[in-house]
Amino acid sequence: MSNAIPYLPRGVRTHYDRIRGRNVLLGPERALMLDEIGHAIIAELDGKRTETQIAADLATRYGAPVEAVSVDVAEFLTDLADKRLVERRDP
Repeated sequence: MSNAIPYLPRGVRTHYDRIRGRNVLLGPERALMLDEIGHAIIAELDGKRTETQIAADLATRYGAPVEAVSVDVAEFLTDLADKRLVERRDP
């Protein structure tokens, strides 16, 4: 788990697609359909909390083991960072 602070870069935002009934992450020239877990993670990106804090908060909220949630959060955010839909900065 990273101690970095993830955030949505300029030009990236979430949007609720009423036609499909799903949340979407919109970036320059791309859209990514979010499932419930992906949307829950993205909704926590406030530019203030670290990935570790976000995972702990989600684990508490959903009554899941923090170790499992931490792995899911790290993998999801790494994938989005590779696609340039999420950026990370040091605290």
